[in-house]
Amino acid sequence: MSLKIRLARAGAKKRPFYRIVVADSRSPRDGRYIEKIGTYNPLLPRDSGERVQFSEDRVKHWLEVGARPTDRVHRFLDAAGILKREARNNPQKAQWGKKRTEREEERKAAEAEAAEAAAAAEEEAKSAAETAADDAAAAEEEASVEAEDQAAVEAADEAEKAE
Repeated sequence: MSLKIRLARAGAKKRPFYRIVVADSRSPRDGRYIEKIGTYNPLLPRDSGERVQFSEDRVKHWLEVGARPTDRVHRFLDAAGILKREARNNPQKAQWGKKRTEREEERKAAEAEAAEAAAAAEEEAKSAAETAADDAAAAEEEASVEAEDQAAVEAADEAEKAE
């Protein structure tokens, strides 16, 4: 007989409550079991001591007899320090295919080109603004020099007329 330590659902609709039981692996999930060794109430907060409760000595007994815990119960036992749970091998299923990877690389390259073009345009605008500012300053200086020259010429003309 193959034994499992697993969860058997109880409780009302939308209000789950689980018994941690030892049962024949061929029996129904909520069906006949050999022994109830604990409870699990997922509605309680994670840090609550009453969320997962089980009899450690009975769990150890059934593990020695050869019962195999399900993944969820194995997690509970690992958290309690009774049974070490090895990390699972999760192959990289979420990686993109070749075409999607190529499209993403092209998109990133296009974004990089656009960023470079924007930076170049910004530099060009800055240099154009600096050149325009320099030209404006030079024109302003030239205008003030011309105004001074014209004022001097007018003053000289008035001086001649006064004589």
